[in-house]
Amino acid sequence: TDEIMQQEIRPLVAVDIIEQLHRQFAILSGGRGKDGAPIITFPEFAGFSDIPDEDFLNVVTYLTSIPSLEAASIGFIIIIDRRRDKWSAVKASLTRIAGAFPGNLQLVFVLRPSRFIQRTIADIGIKLYRDDFKMKVPIIMLNSVSDLHGYIDKSQLTRELGGTLEYGHSQWIHHRTAIENFAMTVKTTAQMLQTFGTDLAETELPNDVQCTEELLSAHTDHHSKLKDELKLAVKQGATLLTCIREPVTRSANSKLSPDELENVATVERLLAQLDETEKAFDQFWTKHHLKLEQCLQLRHFEHDFREVKLTLDNLMEAQAGFADIGDSVTRVEHLLREQKQLEEKGQEPLEKAQSLALHGEQLIQNNHYAVDSIRPKCVELRRICDDFTNETKKKYDILGKSLELHKQLDKASQWCEAGIYLLASQAVDKCQSQEGAETALVEIEKFLLTAKEHQLSNPKEFYNQFDMILTSEIKANAQRILQKLEDVQEMFDKRQVSLKKLAAKQTRPVQPVAPHPESSPKRASPKITRPAGRIFKSRSTVLFDKPNRHPSFQNHNFGLSLPLQSGGLCNSLVRSYSDHIINELIETERVYVEELQSIIEGYASEMDNPNLVHLIPSALQNKKEILFGNLPEIYEFHNRHEIENCIENPDLLARCFLKRKEDLQIYEKYCQNKPRSEALWRQCGDSIFFQECQRKLDHKLSLDAYLLKPVQRITKYQLLLKEMLKCSKNSEGTAELEEALATVLDIIKSVNDSMHQIAITGYEGDVSELGKLLMQGSFNVWTDHKKGHNKVKDLARFKPMQRHLFLYTKMLLFCKKREENTDGHEKTASYSFKNSLKMSTVGITENVKGDNKKFEIWYNGREEVYIIQASSVELKNTWISEIRKVLTGQLEACR
Repeated sequence: TDEIMQQEIRPLVAVDIIEQLHRQFAILSGGRGKDGAPIITFPEFAGFSDIPDEDFLNVVTYLTSIPSLEAASIGFIIIIDRRRDKWSAVKASLTRIAGAFPGNLQLVFVLRPSRFIQRTIADIGIKLYRDDFKMKVPIIMLNSVSDLHGYIDKSQLTRELGGTLEYGHSQWIHHRTAIENFAMTVKTTAQMLQTFGTDLAETELPNDVQCTEELLSAHTDHHSKLKDELKLAVKQGATLLTCIREPVTRSANSKLSPDELENVATVERLLAQLDETEKAFDQFWTKHHLKLEQCLQLRHFEHDFREVKLTLDNLMEAQAGFADIGDSVTRVEHLLREQKQLEEKGQEPLEKAQSLALHGEQLIQNNHYAVDSIRPKCVELRRICDDFTNETKKKYDILGKSLELHKQLDKASQWCEAGIYLLASQAVDKCQSQEGAETALVEIEKFLLTAKEHQLSNPKEFYNQFDMILTSEIKANAQRILQKLEDVQEMFDKRQVSLKKLAAKQTRPVQPVAPHPESSPKRASPKITRPAGRIFKSRSTVLFDKPNRHPSFQNHNFGLSLPLQSGGLCNSLVRSYSDHIINELIETERVYVEELQSIIEGYASEMDNPNLVHLIPSALQNKKEILFGNLPEIYEFHNRHEIENCIENPDLLARCFLKRKEDLQIYEKYCQNKPRSEALWRQCGDSIFFQECQRKLDHKLSLDAYLLKPVQRITKYQLLLKEMLKCSKNSEGTAELEEALATVLDIIKSVNDSMHQIAITGYEGDVSELGKLLMQGSFNVWTDHKKGHNKVKDLARFKPMQRHLFLYTKMLLFCKKREENTDGHEKTASYSFKNSLKMSTVGITENVKGDNKKFEIWYNGREEVYIIQASSVELKNTWISEIRKVLTGQLEACR
């Protein structure tokens, strides 16, 4: 029953009963009664009684369905023509019509048989059987068509009934079939448009240019075909309308019957529906086509953006690689040329980026639907262009200052060389006379007049002017030249004093005599004195103020008896610098040990003093090991005075560090405890106990400042070893110094890594079971998972995750760095655990297409892929090397 109810009820159409209609046993001529009632005529038909009931019912049902509802509601007039037939035929016709007529009846006219006997029988029969016909409407028996004309106007009757109404049955069937076919065409076309519109509405926009172009082409082709179908349907309706109106067109006197007028109205209504459907579809198509075109514009824009962005990223990376500011005029000029080439190379990508950004703005102004996707990309393009332009300008400024600096340094160095040459070229015998001395003085004074344009004697002003570009190498070079300038100036001062004395003497010339060995000045023995020079750490830059001169400079007689060669001066400067570093190291080591001793005796030991127990806060009770860590162990290590042995032989310095390599690990233990110590100090640092201890020691700084000394000390060793290494390039002890520096750097790295490691939170396992911590650092991370993969989501995830990675021999941890303010103090970092990968199950892809700073770590057959972007290519290579070592070690262990 449900299936039957759900089936579409389709009314009868002419094509379904075409054979029965052609038999013409019932016709709808188009005539109307005086009140507009439709007339159905049953012409004379010999085999009327033989017509199957189903065929009769179908024809009558179809004919009653044609007039309008308004006309059908008046009631139908039936004319039965049986003039040539018998009463039996009349009776059979009335019986069948009474039993099967589906419409509303108004009147029934019967043209009686014309023969006398049959007419008589009909008159009697109609009286006897009227009630048997079960008709509630009048049945009017007519003897002739003239009687019929009294009821119905001739213009509404066909010629067979004596009327003037033109009626052709074949033409009527043709018109009905055409109208119904056109109606079906209109319905089918509307359904096709509706189906296509639904498909368009449900279409998901593609994510690439090619698929979008294919979809746009397919939809456009389909739209064109449907438009062609619409045109054919409209043409079909117009042709049908012309055919129905043909009689009126052919003869001005002709008029269409009411049924024909209804046919015209039906076709016009169908054409109007078709027009409305087309307009609605065109309106929808216009919107959809616009969206597809905008989607294609967006995909082209995104494709161009990716290409331009990749080019710009490579350009920015190339620019970032120009970190060198040059160590000479020639080098700086070469860098300036390379920078110019890079700038010229970047013009085309920058113009493309600006053009693409302008195109994106135009898309936004044209009300593009993806404004939220386009605008950030336009901003990003302009930002990169501005960054490149600004960075280029900054590079030019820095290189310009570097060029100016090196030119000044070169001029100063040349001035020194010229001065040394001038002093060395003044002949001793010619200067013994007053005239010769005065001539030499004039030469010196004339030469000294050129000193102002080369002098760099004010280091503070010098550093302020070029501070932004000063590196430790440039500063060291500048310092050497400054020292050289000062030494040369001192040489000139002493030479002037000697020459002035000779010029003032009024005695006879003295024959020059070489000095005796015993009268030669002796070299002063070096003393362990605190040097005037100090080392100050400012990030990675080491600044030197004016160091002590070597004793040989202070005691050498720069008079007339011994000319000084330039080569000797440079070697002396190097020796002076090396001695200065050793003195600095020994002096600061002594002070450091004294400070450690004062902390242990003045604070740590006092915590056990019964007389001061009442001053110690309860939170500090029994926590001396937390506050001071292994500071006593550090003190015992440094109190052996081994470094002082290096003053006579600086080559022992590197061996001293290498010998105590393992002992230096005590600093890692101290630094790991430092956060706990600082937290305890913040809680108890204001107590009277510490104030009393500080007063007794007469310390200007509080305890927490001295507890930082070990952290600062290990960094101090690094800086001093670096400077020693610069003084001993290509010498016998260089290799040992490099190894000693590597040892200290490894300890600093280990300390730094351990400080980061203890800040990991949220990891449920034991970090100590993960093996040795090899590397740690922050990276940009993207993830790609096969399960639940969503391309749209992946494309939208433009911004990477910020993750801090910890590489152990057994595990790789992914953490998120967080910074928190602790009780008003500076921000402290913590690392919230997010994910971990066992090193025994991971694989690595060393290169990712499009970015040489990226690499991949994948897990479980690439089911999980982590794309990791380092801050530099060097850092990426370092991590890849360490990971490769871990994986190789595991493979060897398995073998």
